[in-house]
Amino acid sequence: MKRSALIAALLMGLTPLGAAQAQDMPGQRILQRIDTNGDGAISKDEMTAARERLFKRLDRNGDGVIDEKEIESARQAIEDRAEVAQARLANRWRRMDANGDGKVSEQEFASSMPLFDLVDRNGDGKLSADEIATVRKLLAERAN
Repeated sequence: MKRSALIAALLMGLTPLGAAQAQDMPGQRILQRIDTNGDGAISKDEMTAARERLFKRLDRNGDGVIDEKEIESARQAIEDRAEVAQARLANRWRRMDANGDGKVSEQEFASSMPLFDLVDRNGDGKLSADEIATVRKLLAERAN
């Protein structure tokens, strides 16, 4: 992403979507994050509050302005996350290739769900929102 596009995305409150987010309905993740009163829409006040939160996150030193160093730090964090995601994807692909032929067949893809049982904490064969949130929180803590 070009620097000017990145800065514009950050300042508008939009960040590049990760793989999990891209699977969601378009806009659903942003709506869930910003729609604090749960009415299914984003009001101007909710958008203002979200932008204030973003500003505070970007203004790492708390001096009331976002400088080039802080933008560079945010850009680097996004790049770091992208690199980690790329490495994970490559590792997962290799693990799915059960017969080692360098290709992942539909059967190999469908049968490879190693994390499902880990996330299904209560063993009911279903993933609840709480189970997903718990694992996402653990992964986020581990990444920091």
